[in-house]
Order: sequence, then C-alpha cells, then structure tokens
Amino acid sequence: MTEKKLPKMYTDIRKRYNKLSKAVENLGKTARSIGPVNEKTSHLIQLAAAAAIRSEGSVHSHVRRAIEAGATRDEVYHTLILLTSTIGFPAVSAAMSWTDDVLLNR
Repeated sequence: MTEKKLPKMYTDIRKRYNKLSKAVENLGKTARSIGPVNEKTSHLIQLAAAAAIRSEGSVHSHVRRAIEAGATRDEVYHTLILLTSTIGFPAVSAAMSWTDDVLLNR
C-alpha cells in the first residue's frame, strides 16, 4: 500500500510513534501468517470486525486490503450483508457507505 492511500492521521501517528507502528504492523502480519486462513479471507474477517465496532477508517483499510488480496466487490459487500442479523441494519448500512467510499472511487 502506498503512502498516498493512507489517511493523514495514520501517517502522522506512524511518524511520531515509529516503533509502535512497526510493532502493530508486525503483529498483524504475524497473526495472518501463523494460521490456515488465507490473506483474502483474513481481511474479510477483519472487515467484518471493523464494521462491528463501527470503525470507518478500519473499514476503509480492510476493504482496500481485501481487494488487493483478491477479493471481489461482491465478496466484500456480501461480507457486510452477512452481518445484518448480528450487528444490525444501521451498522451494516454505515459500513456499506464506508465501503462505497473506497470501491466507488477506484
């Protein structure tokens, strides 16, 4: 992922707390590498978690990462639709809107 795609606040925090940022990035890479779940699926799972906690920035990030890992737009949207009975329609609608921010601007 290039710096241009990253939100300003994220890059500012990375610059200010470089060691912490590297540790967080390594934690995510390590967690993905130790199990049988492939990268695409792991980002779809993380997308679902981001939607559940209503984290707009994380939804944006994991939509981008899932697409980069080979997910289709339909898989991304279906991941969110599957959450309707778990996190509710309003939360899913918000996550769909944040997903549109990424997918409709590609």
